[in-house]
Amino acid sequence: MNDPTTTSTTVPRPPIVLADDSPAGIPRARNVARAFADSLDPALAPETSETLALVVSELATNALRHGGGHYTLSLSATDDAVNVAVSDLNPEPPRERTPDLNDGTGGFGWHMIRRLTGNVIITPGPRQGKTIHARLTR
Repeated sequence: MNDPTTTSTTVPRPPIVLADDSPAGIPRARNVARAFADSLDPALAPETSETLALVVSELATNALRHGGGHYTLSLSATDDAVNVAVSDLNPEPPRERTPDLNDGTGGFGWHMIRRLTGNVIITPGPRQGKTIHARLTR
């Protein structure tokens, strides 16, 4: 995967970074992702833009639920991809579990993220935690 903080010369924006520690911030993260997608030139297809918002929402939710209660989101783009990076305080990688169809305890997010993105890489943080890098093809 390309360095997720690198932007190409045709995408003049620097990466967008958002930090949050509140469930109320998840809709904000989705809105930031949609605004970022809308600002790209060339624009993302509407389906790709909504996929980006969903991936951001799931990664932020997982970071809050399982990653220590705080996350940092970074969005960047190259000519051929949009890169999402979500860092949290928990060094443990996500684990797949059987989705709960009855009690509403989750289990869907990690499956969705892996299915919707072209590439997912987990890197350890410099002192603690981890960063999940997801790449969506433009």
